Amino acid sequence: MPKYYIGTAGWSYKDWVPNFYPKNQSAGFDWLQFYSHYFNCVEVNSSYYAYISPKVVEGWVRKVTDSDNFIFDVKLHQDFTHKRSFDNQNIKSVRYNLDLLSNAERLGGLLIQFPYSFSFNNAAVQYLQKLKNIFPDYKCFIEVRHSSWNNKEALKFFKDADLTYCTIDQPQIGKAILFEPVITNDIAYIRFHGRNEDAWKNSINNYGKKQTYEQRSERYKYLYSPGELVEIEQKIKSVQEKVKEVHVIMNNHPQGDAVANAFELVHLLESADKIEIPGTILNAYPRLNEISSN
Repeated sequence: MPKYYIGTAGWSYKDWVPNFYPKNQSAGFDWLQFYSHYFNCVEVNSSYYAYISPKVVEGWVRKVTDSDNFIFDVKLHQDFTHKRSFDNQNIKSVRYNLDLLSNAERLGGLLIQFPYSFSFNNAAVQYLQKLKNIFPDYKCFIEVRHSSWNNKEALKFFKDADLTYCTIDQPQIGKAILFEPVITNDIAYIRFHGRNEDAWKNSINNYGKKQTYEQRSERYKYLYSPGELVEIEQKIKSVQEKVKEVHVIMNNHPQGDAVANAFELVHLLESADKIEIPGTILNAYPRLNEISSN
């Protein structure tokens, strides 16, 4: 059995109150501390939008002190992936925070997420190699969304460069890459964006337009059904003997759907009979009572 790291993409969502975080919170209540009591992994999304202050990162480390095996997977800033324009100071800022987490033994790795438009060609391969050269000391998880990457030449490059090919589940629109676990080193990294096809198409049509948080998040609003989760479990377990670690990240975050599904996947993938689940989310998602030890 590999080590499973199961969690969500981000933890700081106001709409997770009261479905996960309690409505009545004491002055000392902390969302990350609460989250880390139930999960052993989180993907940092804020690092995609901003260069995080080291003091903030040091605060994260302190807040998860009571969770021995808890790790952070950090998403690389969009300057490197979408804008592809960065300088040495940007590099130093990213490295410094990664080293803070690494030195505290809290770093899972670096998620490098590219848009659908980043298709397979020689220039794209060379750019990935450039990023690997910039961040050689960290586990790098590469998310590409275009099906052109699913070929022998691309996968050989991933293996030769020791890059983890990130498997994703998303609506099958255009030439979106299929949800099939692909292993290129000793880590599996699997992300779930939901299957809300209509909202995803609408998001594509509104790309570049000013949108509210709710409008931007709509395409991720999706609760995986028990049947879909069993299908997911089977696909992940089909490759688990090939790796030492499996990172499973739920990005269907609106209202806390990601949290509910993450608990269900902990139950399925770790073959746990009953697991500890807070009453807040049991109230919001009654089907979780079947796997709750409460």
